[in-house]
Amino acid sequence: MPVNVDLASETWERYVECRDNGHLDFLVKADRCDKFAIGKQWEQSDLDALKLARRPALTINKILSTISTIMGEQIANRAEILFRPSSGNATDTIAEALTKVWMQIAQNNQMPWRRSELFGDGLIRSRGFLDVRLDFTDTMIGEVSITNLNSKNVVIDSDAEEYDPDVWNDVLVSKWLTPQDVAILYSQEDADILRLKEGSSYLYGYDSIERVRDRFAGPNVNNSYVTEGRDKYGVRRNIRTIDRQYRRLDKQLHFVDTTTGDMRAIPNTWDRDKIALVIEKSGNMLSVTKKLVKRIRWTVVADDVVLHDDWSPYKHFTIIPYFPFFRYGQTVGVVENLLGSQELLNKVSSQELHVVNTVANSGWKIRAGSLKNMSSEELEQRGSQTGLVLELDDINNAEKITPNATPTGLDRISYKAEEHIKTISNVSDSMQGFDREDVAAKAIAYKQQRGSASMSKILDNLERTDWILARNVLDIVQEYYTEERLIKIIHGDAQHESEELTINQYNPETGEIVNDLTLGEYDIVVTSTPARATMEDTQFDQAVALRELGVLIPDNFIIENSRLQRKAEIIKSMEGDQDSPEAKAAAELDRRAREAEVTKLEAEAMEKMASAELKQAQVQKTLAEAETVGADAGNPEAEMQKNEQEFALQIDKHEHEKDLAEREFALKADEHEHKKVMAQQKQASDASIARAQSFAKASQPQQSPQSKPKQES
Repeated sequence: MPVNVDLASETWERYVECRDNGHLDFLVKADRCDKFAIGKQWEQSDLDALKLARRPALTINKILSTISTIMGEQIANRAEILFRPSSGNATDTIAEALTKVWMQIAQNNQMPWRRSELFGDGLIRSRGFLDVRLDFTDTMIGEVSITNLNSKNVVIDSDAEEYDPDVWNDVLVSKWLTPQDVAILYSQEDADILRLKEGSSYLYGYDSIERVRDRFAGPNVNNSYVTEGRDKYGVRRNIRTIDRQYRRLDKQLHFVDTTTGDMRAIPNTWDRDKIALVIEKSGNMLSVTKKLVKRIRWTVVADDVVLHDDWSPYKHFTIIPYFPFFRYGQTVGVVENLLGSQELLNKVSSQELHVVNTVANSGWKIRAGSLKNMSSEELEQRGSQTGLVLELDDINNAEKITPNATPTGLDRISYKAEEHIKTISNVSDSMQGFDREDVAAKAIAYKQQRGSASMSKILDNLERTDWILARNVLDIVQEYYTEERLIKIIHGDAQHESEELTINQYNPETGEIVNDLTLGEYDIVVTSTPARATMEDTQFDQAVALRELGVLIPDNFIIENSRLQRKAEIIKSMEGDQDSPEAKAAAELDRRAREAEVTKLEAEAMEKMASAELKQAQVQKTLAEAETVGADAGNPEAEMQKNEQEFALQIDKHEHEKDLAEREFALKADEHEHKKVMAQQKQASDASIARAQSFAKASQPQQSPQSKPKQES
């Protein structure tokens, strides 16, 4: 674009306003926290003064180990993003497709590592940022790209007071580009103009083309401009650009659902034919209206050259923040609260060492002219050496000065400094694995649990950032993933199986689009899941414990969650053996044996029931005979009562025998089932061990006869 002084001046003035109202203070804090995190914890003036006074300057970096422990908690718990239908034409099928699309985007952008870098920036500097946009480097249809930004280069709206960027007025990013980058991203004409510039325009000052930034070479303060040291290829990063995204009122076309009243903005790139096609496919359930809204304007300037100025193609700012602690525009990290305690620890430890050195070299009192083998200056240098010999005219003319006693409680100050670091950061000895040996394991586990709970806020804000990231990615996918695509996902299981999914696929038979991601609105669910290594250890221990209790756990599950190498090949070999003729024959024999055992138990039960029925018939016959005899006796009522009692006794006896038979049958059935389970478990375990041994033996290289050790004669 041609030079536009007015727009460039407006952008620069807004940058200066936001920079001077909060951002410069953040830069000072972030730079100091960075130095303390990497171990540069002394000011150069202090080091020079201590060196001149021949005093030590120790650096005992407790901050690095502290933040490493906190980052370990974050790495052990990864975020999982799920989508759920909310309203409109949303369905469970499309929600599942969106979840898989997110998995593919996360895999392409290496999200676990980018998330850890974002978390580290937040811990150290109190601010971390991601950038989300479409990238056309590998494909012409575009893919979602997620990158980490240097938080020192992101200038936030000075009037903002909310966490979510959707309520910010603007956000600016300062970048350093080469002329080659400008030619590729914007235009060759602008690159030529900036390449030939001898310096910044007078309106903007040195800050528009300054070369002080984070890099491998470290900060290089050099306020001279591009004429010094410029190479002919223009590779040096000496062109500073201001990338500003801000909101401006505009009338924009929207689709309106005539049934629900929901509205969705129509992209500027859509022409009338495409809009009409969408309305036709919806069955005339959509209408078009124009509404006054806040839209995002995107302007990029370099000095007085406007590189880009147009409406943003996205519904949100591309910048996504992470703040560990946030309080109405005030961001707080972990390191900044540890600076005072770390300085106290360094200074007190250095003073302790100085006191020890002073005791070893306290000095001498010498009478003038009494030294024969050295001068006073040489004694000053060599006075603390072991085995020093002084040649004197009189032995009483030399006396070693008694050093001052070590100040009481000096070592306690350094101990308190370390305790301050632990209490402020909530990282105790238990969290770092430094508990005493006499502490109970349950007590250590409880302390670790409470330590993890104290980090809940910074992890909760990280999940909030994950939600904002998923929301922005969802809007980009629904707006720009409109053509047919093949999504390939590689799962994280032991076999690393891949899954393919086709989205926006047109079905000519029904005239519908399968997995149409543009339909409906969806809720975002962010869950925290343990990292695979930690989860495998827990799952393996629980599976082994359940098997020891008699629960039949499949062998492939135990192997999958073990630490064995090449376990995917072991599982495949096991699954292959199950389909072999020998395995099928063994399974058939086992099935027939179980059927035969069940038939045997049923026959025994039927035999016992028949015997009980026979005894019952005999009892009834005996009672009938007794009734006949009783009728002929002299006292019929007494005989009848006696017969009834005997009949009741016989009935009770029969019922008892029948109950015993049923119980015996149930016990035998349970015993048979237990024996069957134990036999299957033993058979599966023996087969698994045999297969693993054969697989390990087959995978080992054969030893040649020449490599065998010679036997001693």
